[in-house]
Amino acid sequence: MKRRDFIKKSALATAGAFAAPYLLPSGRLFAATGMRKVNHVVFCLYAGGVRNLESVHMNDGNLMTNIFNGGASISPDIAGGMEALPVSPLSSRLQNFGTLFKEFRYSSGPTGHYNGHTVALTGNYVDVDLNIREHPSKPTIFEYYRKHNSPQQSAMNSWWIANTLGPYPALNYSNASGYGALYGANFIAPTSLISPQGFDVLGNPRNFSSNEEAISKNMRQFVNGMFNHSYADGSAGVINTEADSALLQQFISTLFSNAQNASWLNSWGAGLSVMNNDMYNILFAEEVIRTFKPELLVVNMQDVDICHFNYTGYANNLRKADFAVAQLWKTIQSTPGMADDTVLIIAPEHGRNFQSNTSVDAFGRSALDHTAPNDPNFNGDPSLQMAREIFCLIVGPPSVVHQGQVINSVMGESTEIVPAIADLLGFESVISGRFGLKPWSTCDLQAAFV
Repeated sequence: MKRRDFIKKSALATAGAFAAPYLLPSGRLFAATGMRKVNHVVFCLYAGGVRNLESVHMNDGNLMTNIFNGGASISPDIAGGMEALPVSPLSSRLQNFGTLFKEFRYSSGPTGHYNGHTVALTGNYVDVDLNIREHPSKPTIFEYYRKHNSPQQSAMNSWWIANTLGPYPALNYSNASGYGALYGANFIAPTSLISPQGFDVLGNPRNFSSNEEAISKNMRQFVNGMFNHSYADGSAGVINTEADSALLQQFISTLFSNAQNASWLNSWGAGLSVMNNDMYNILFAEEVIRTFKPELLVVNMQDVDICHFNYTGYANNLRKADFAVAQLWKTIQSTPGMADDTVLIIAPEHGRNFQSNTSVDAFGRSALDHTAPNDPNFNGDPSLQMAREIFCLIVGPPSVVHQGQVINSVMGESTEIVPAIADLLGFESVISGRFGLKPWSTCDLQAAFV
């Protein structure tokens, strides 16, 4: 696409956005059939391997003060490795707006990041390491939503926003018979494709320049790669209508402009030196929320995975992810059409080992891996069971979600998130039991809802 054509199409899209009849302020043209509890669900995978000891158990003090109540100050021996963050944007800790399952479980299969994400998005455990070059074998929540929601919705209403590229684009749809790209979500990895830290479409470091030619080249590469191919003709991915593709092009153009604006990048007031990829990923996700008001959005954070070699960096990034989630909820609640009509689900993809590895950081803290106890390399060591221990927080309107409820017993597991989302959006009865999905009637997560 020539740059002048892109600009022309973008301008037409901008004009058309005000006349297009398919997007109402709520994100819907018609009322949904089925017994919906809300019209929007945002699922935040607090990913990268988060251990309960540092999150809900607060063994090093409360590292997540925007989300969780209680806890002492951060452990003095690592306090020097913590960066200052602004005060919470919320009037109360996030757990007070919903139900916290403190002993949630990732119960089966390898505790790898791609595996964990696949389980969370398909509602099925996998007992082997997955081929990261392939789409899942069972449908994702995006496909269930787009195929079985009534009336059916376009990909504009379903988004998967990942911290990194790698294998994660493959999770927007599956290879399952009767599903696939036709029902997939729009995918974007802002910190790889539009990074404010300066990456081109191949993920290579690049410093943004005010030079128009360099900027337009970067834009053209992205649009050609993502929209003229994957989006517009569907030959390699999700299909959007021509009108939607034009709107998406305009949206991406806006994101590129934002990525060169220091004031926008620092709109949370944290300081550019503090912002990491997780924070930027949520910042860009907020633009998706404001622009499209999607009915289903999944976003992840991965920067805590630094824990393999730097425990203090892991603890610091836990705090940053915590702050980002608070900003995400603030944006949801201040966006007309989504405020008081959205459920936010927060859960890690898996935990981390109790045992440390051999790496020690500058603060004398030993690093941690995430290895399930059935890994033959560890002979089923039960001390590694902690890699399966996670939390789940569900927040939403008081008419839908029990407020301030804390469940301390072992309840719920990763495979229940897909049925929960389906129930919230009113199509769970259609998909119950398909491809091994756990029926909502048997899920512990029911305890969160009024």
